[in-house]
Amino acid sequence: MKYNVAIVGATGMVGREFLNILAERNFPIENLYLFSSFRSAGSTITFNNKEIVVEELKPENISNKKINIALFSAGGDISLKFAPIFADHGAVVIDNSSAWRMDPAVPLVVPEVNSEDIKWNKGIIANPNCSTIQAVIALKPLADKYGLKRIVYSTYQAVSGAGVQGYNDLKDGVNDIAPKKFQYPIAFNVIPQIDVFLENGYTKEEMKMINETHKILHNEDVKVTATTVRVPVFHGHSESINVELKTTFDIKDIFQLFNNFKGITVMDDINTNTYPMPLDIAGRDDVYIGRIRRDFSLDNGLNLWVVADNIRKGAALNAVQIAEELIKL
Repeated sequence: MKYNVAIVGATGMVGREFLNILAERNFPIENLYLFSSFRSAGSTITFNNKEIVVEELKPENISNKKINIALFSAGGDISLKFAPIFADHGAVVIDNSSAWRMDPAVPLVVPEVNSEDIKWNKGIIANPNCSTIQAVIALKPLADKYGLKRIVYSTYQAVSGAGVQGYNDLKDGVNDIAPKKFQYPIAFNVIPQIDVFLENGYTKEEMKMINETHKILHNEDVKVTATTVRVPVFHGHSESINVELKTTFDIKDIFQLFNNFKGITVMDDINTNTYPMPLDIAGRDDVYIGRIRRDFSLDNGLNLWVVADNIRKGAALNAVQIAEELIKL
């Protein structure tokens, strides 16, 4: 069986990656519809050697089609307005914005972690934050075997996570051109702020990671804290994750656990200075884990270094994998 698929935000960075991944994975598409703002409407995009005209996102261009699956990457305001319209016309929306993530009626899904939640969707499924996706994949096997007591996230996030403008700020900044997206230069710099600050002193990005981890793992009891940082890297988020487990462990078993988990590649050999880095994992699908070692400062403590391509697994690929699980149902 083939499906009518729509991409909302088709001309953006993640939208283009949706197209690449759908083609790579031979997703069963009958008709593909591309939507964008009025500024990009009328332009064409090539998919599987076929030119497709980009349509303006407006209700009448939705209601005249029988869309089964809609992949959204157009920002929260667009998702809040248009996702229900697609759902009302029979589509299941997989949304990459933060608009629906914490809605208790909307599943928040990483297929390797909680694919069972797809079953109770009511027309909208949320794709988690890019930094959360790679983190919970690393945490899931640990949670299942040992239980989680506390998590400390420290992230080193690529500029592509801020879209094309963030990407351009780094590219331009190398040539001493003033930033347009970020408040401060990102070239040769590190900015310890992603998104706006909240009253509790955390940024919105940090609270996203905390709240989404609880929801995806179905565990409100685990204590989570986060510091999210923008670094001068084009592609690939890196994370230092410190975990306090509930029970004792053997470090050899941790390696085996990760090696046997779908979606994880272990890259860890201190004898050859082998560990994952953004330059190496850009364009790859898996979440890469290295620097696996016991944290001797507390009982049952573990340190991990986790790296993934934020545009692929952190956004477009995860959404397409949700769609693949959806059609299995």
